[in-house]
Amino acid sequence: MSRRLTVAEAHALVCAALTASSTSLDNAVSVADALVGAELAGQGGHGLRRVAAYAAQARSGKVNGHATPKASRPRPGTVSVDAAHGFAYPALDLAIAELTRLAPEQGIATAGVRRSHHAGVAGLFVERLAEAGLVGLMFANSPAAMAAWGGAKPVYGTNPIAFACPVAKDAPIVVDVSLSKVARGRVMAAAQKGEAIPEGWALDAGGNPTTDARAALAGTMLPLSEAKGSALALMVELLAAGLTGANYASEQSSFFEGEGTPPGTGQLLIAIDPAGFGGLKALERFAEMAVAVEEGGTARLPGRRRQVLRQQLERDGIEVDANLLAEIERICAG
Repeated sequence: MSRRLTVAEAHALVCAALTASSTSLDNAVSVADALVGAELAGQGGHGLRRVAAYAAQARSGKVNGHATPKASRPRPGTVSVDAAHGFAYPALDLAIAELTRLAPEQGIATAGVRRSHHAGVAGLFVERLAEAGLVGLMFANSPAAMAAWGGAKPVYGTNPIAFACPVAKDAPIVVDVSLSKVARGRVMAAAQKGEAIPEGWALDAGGNPTTDARAALAGTMLPLSEAKGSALALMVELLAAGLTGANYASEQSSFFEGEGTPPGTGQLLIAIDPAGFGGLKALERFAEMAVAVEEGGTARLPGRRRQVLRQQLERDGIEVDANLLAEIERICAG
């Protein structure tokens, strides 16, 4: 069974659950924006299913629900953001605000976020940069869930890479790729529902292929494209953590458990102003590439499916599992 919530109802529900769980209203609003945004993108594993874990971590102090992120500028085009062991989303909001101001001045600007948390759907943040007329890149690390190719011990997170660019007279192109075969949030969602996962997604703790979602969460995810995905995951660790001063995946605590030390994740965002490379001509060239991809076949540009889905869900509402809804409502009630 399920219920449909309007976007406003889903947003209010997340805010109520978090403010009932030692989180400031400003931070709750930022988190709700991201979780509801994930639902609208069709990424439910990064959406309302995260509320219970987020609330538990805020109550225990693993996440500081009252943290205020702070930004400094060690170089003219470089922003260093300290998330202060709070939720990632307020820190990412701050980073985007700084980048949209600096990139047009500098031509390119980068923001590194440290002492952060779960960054959710990375594509949402680069899409915001693209909507501001910038080319955006984002790299985010997460708790160890994936072994290096040929290894058995998880040392990398699922470590998404996201890219977005504005397109003349059209919506942005948005690429969002998890470096595991699937996002770990999908395995978490399957575990919560008591459903099996396809073989080939993960290994259990003994290194054996598994279709048991709970065994997969205790084991290791398999990388996208085998050794190539593993190498890209290493790159993300170095950019999102080694460069920013955040914790590596193997030094982080779980996003799913209420107790423990703060995970201290890292994110790196890069914003490029197309005006430095031809201005409107660059956007028109992006549009030419978009047409080349889509015309004369069934190929679809990255980001288009979820842009259509967002419009549909904004109109028809978000379908929420009844048990999940009841769990969140219990949190709201204290």
